[in-house]
Amino acid sequence: MKKLILLLFMLFSACSVYAAPIEVNYDDGIYHIVLSGEKIKKQIQFVSSPTLITNREAHNNSDSELTINAGYFDPENQKTMSYIVNDGQVVEDPIFNPNMLSNPVLRKNLNKILNRTEFRVLDCDGKFKYEIAQHNSKVDFLCSVQTSAQGGPQLLPNLRLEEELFLVKDKDGNVVRESASVLHKTARTLIGLKSLEEGKQEVHIFIVTDEHPMDIYEARDLCAKYNLDSAMAFDGGSSTSLNYKKISVVSNQKDGGTGRALKSFMIVKKK
Repeated sequence: MKKLILLLFMLFSACSVYAAPIEVNYDDGIYHIVLSGEKIKKQIQFVSSPTLITNREAHNNSDSELTINAGYFDPENQKTMSYIVNDGQVVEDPIFNPNMLSNPVLRKNLNKILNRTEFRVLDCDGKFKYEIAQHNSKVDFLCSVQTSAQGGPQLLPNLRLEEELFLVKDKDGNVVRESASVLHKTARTLIGLKSLEEGKQEVHIFIVTDEHPMDIYEARDLCAKYNLDSAMAFDGGSSTSLNYKKISVVSNQKDGGTGRALKSFMIVKKK
């Protein structure tokens, strides 16, 4: 009997230690990905490519376990519109995108664009943690940004459409400019955080496909449904992409496409 109890304990312990840190579920056109555990925090990186490449190419080039699309970019000149940090260094800076400076509307609202929401992995004196915050917000004392990608808008705890220039309204409240199709139903890439007991965190990623397109309010409600503490959007629409094991998702998948060529990616490195 003692041997049986010991065997069951060992099996339970093994399941706990080797429980998959990446959980992927699919329902009604939406992939729900959960990243859990402490070790995976060091496996997450945000990377960019000098030239535009597909999500699958980034996945294969980096030999990663999971890859999704990340920040915004300008397809005309292939330059970033989002900050990307990797290994503690800024690798993509939108201030050097000349098209942003030459566009009078963007130039006038540059402060809003540059302060859009980002997802961060922080190193806090040797302990890693996640954070979703505006780009200009400072990190806690003894913490530094190891890797991050800017996107937007912030979805939770508050939706920041006008603050991040995804909507512009006139003095009468009429929408005169819309970015990232926030008011229209489209595919979307969303990422959020849930706080657990003892200071632990889970990352929740939603790949909302063309089979279940959402406007930005529905995207916010989806994140709220899972009781996330904070959430934001990455680039969506035709940029929405996922590669994980045999799962390969692109917005033009029904047409047999390989996916849009993109600038930046979130990868989870293999152990």
